Amino acid sequence: MAVLNVLTYPNPILRQKASPVTRFDAAFAALISDMFDTCDAYKGIGLAAPQVGVLQQVLVVAYKKRRFVVVNPRLVSKSGSSWREEGCLSLPTILVDVERAKSVVIEAQDEAGNPIRLQETGLVSTIIQHEMDHLNGVLIIDHGPAKPLEEGA
Repeated sequence: MAVLNVLTYPNPILRQKASPVTRFDAAFAALISDMFDTCDAYKGIGLAAPQVGVLQQVLVVAYKKRRFVVVNPRLVSKSGSSWREEGCLSLPTILVDVERAKSVVIEAQDEAGNPIRLQETGLVSTIIQHEMDHLNGVLIIDHGPAKPLEEGA
């Protein structure tokens, strides 16, 4: 449908908490479609609504063949710990080493408002945790020191 503009730090919207989604209408469906288009255009693997200026609790994951929507997520449990170098479309010139849970269980809603429960591990778990941070106004630079992204990486 449309590629949206991704906000970059220090845009103050990135530091605000998103509100729960309460309307699962055609406008919301269009937002989700636009978020996937934007994620693809920017070559991202995940995107949260605040990154495109919408303060709603919705994120999309677009990693390899996995493409799904998470609305109003709530972390139920997490286990393990691992460090991973993370980048962010809203901080396009840096990487940060971030410690995250190896696996998470999330309760949320899908794009139609139906309840879902996800249990994810590995990079998909990291993507969800990263995007959930965005819903709370948290950025990767809050997790540790930034280092410049190498040219061509």
